[in-house]
Amino acid sequence: MTNLPTIQVCPGTLAAGFTTYSPKCRKEMFKGNRVSHILNFPSPQNEGEQKKLFIQNKTRISISGVQEKYSLKLTGNNLELTDKGGEYILKPIPADLMYVSQVPANEHLTMQIAAQVYKLPTAKNALIFFNDGVPAYITKRFDVKEDGTKCLKEDFASLAQVTTKTTGKNYKYEYSYEEMAFLIDAFIPTAIKTKEFFFQLVVFNYLFSNGDAHLKNFSRMDCIGNGDAFLTPAYDLINTRLHVDDSDLALTDGLYKNDYTYASYAAYGFYAFDDFLEFGKRIGLLPQRAKRMILHFLDKTEQVEKLTQKSFLNDDMKAKYFNIYRDKHKRLSKSLLQNI
Repeated sequence: MTNLPTIQVCPGTLAAGFTTYSPKCRKEMFKGNRVSHILNFPSPQNEGEQKKLFIQNKTRISISGVQEKYSLKLTGNNLELTDKGGEYILKPIPADLMYVSQVPANEHLTMQIAAQVYKLPTAKNALIFFNDGVPAYITKRFDVKEDGTKCLKEDFASLAQVTTKTTGKNYKYEYSYEEMAFLIDAFIPTAIKTKEFFFQLVVFNYLFSNGDAHLKNFSRMDCIGNGDAFLTPAYDLINTRLHVDDSDLALTDGLYKNDYTYASYAAYGFYAFDDFLEFGKRIGLLPQRAKRMILHFLDKTEQVEKLTQKSFLNDDMKAKYFNIYRDKHKRLSKSLLQNI
């Protein structure tokens, strides 16, 4: 049995000096309740009566994705598995990946960097541990309102009307980010503001090697029902390069169709500053705005390193994570048009 972890930073915000969740994390994640970072049940891998509850929960939860996910609700100060009225999504360690034990800490760190360093709207999240010491990632559902009712949420695969029947088994990857921006024009009223947020997510996913930012990992949400829809907070942000040898961008058509003929990509053999600047212009952003946003992502290396060192990744993975980021940072800094 794994020993329970010794905590020296908040497993939510990564703020130093806490042996469990900080007051700030409890307020954001758990309505201020004194929830422990240790669940009162063991991990799904543990055999026993609890295993049956995991199996039942898994068959009932209506959340898509390959990784196993479970639904939790908050009862007082305790998080419990539930088959209805779920308020949280629990993601244990998955299977069939390199360094699989580091997946929860990887996703937690990447989401915290997006929120804390770059101030991107993200789903509230934390790291949590089963009572056998095994870590998991937990995120608060943003589509559940205070009264328990749900907002209408549609991912971009649904908006694009692509399925396994129409496009094949890789349907959620057979697209371009430019085409996704056109979906924003069609389905979200505040298109320009939304496309700026979307643009930042595309740059972030490149910089932090999230090779799984596909159509189903972006969603439109309407909580009022009058068509006043918006792009959801970011979710499922993770450095996939730590675990699989994947491509720089998730979508097979890349930033925009035929982008491999663009001068910058042709010169360097990878996406760089000019490629993203061109992408911003093609989706309707002002060039100066797009440029400032890219430069903003290049200006936070010290903060990224500090948060990485405070994370729950092991020391070897911390080094790998930061080296992958640093390589992408060098790529994004290159430009044929100007000195960055």
